Amino acid sequence: MPFLQALRLQEHVRAGVTAGDAPETLLLLEHEPVITLGRHAQPGNVLASPEQLAKDGVAVVPTSRGGDVTFHGPGQLVGYPVFRLPAGIKAHVLAMVGAIVDVLAELQIAAEWRASQPGLWVGREKICAVGVHVRRRVAIHGFALNASVDLAGFRAIVPCGLCGAGVTSIAKLRGSAPALDDLAARVANACTRSFAMGMKKISASASRLQVANRES
Repeated sequence: MPFLQALRLQEHVRAGVTAGDAPETLLLLEHEPVITLGRHAQPGNVLASPEQLAKDGVAVVPTSRGGDVTFHGPGQLVGYPVFRLPAGIKAHVLAMVGAIVDVLAELQIAAEWRASQPGLWVGREKICAVGVHVRRRVAIHGFALNASVDLAGFRAIVPCGLCGAGVTSIAKLRGSAPALDDLAARVANACTRSFAMGMKKISASASRLQVANRES
């Protein structure tokens, strides 16, 4: 799903959650190549020229999430929990990353959360970026978990504005990664536990239909 389409979907779902006429929703997606700029992004952390990015088909999109610069592309599982925050933003983030830590542990990957450098790390390399935006105590944005994404895409940026820090993926660490559908199911199940909420699977087409209905 293109990033801007996913952003519109998140905002529509959030509007419904805020109004009380839509359920809290976990969106699990894969994006076309795109560089996103968080609220604190430094322009110099995009290393590639606009001409080179256009040639490579990589969009650059400012966003409302926290953090600096990151890259999304095929082979990366992007999760957007559009959830209320009954216990605050810190508890929301810890529940989100706790679910991913559990999934990675099932794959024999030991990742740790670093609040000073938000994300999940394996040694000196980040495997999952994190950033959220909250309005009226409902969050959007979330995490980007590197499964089999081409890590060369990160060469166009200073990931998260951290000079000298590397990026890694499940495929890099294990030689291969689960199919994204399988990984998404694992993450959804882990989120069910970490957020202590029941979830019912709906199709992407149903999600888009809900947006269309609100726009009509």
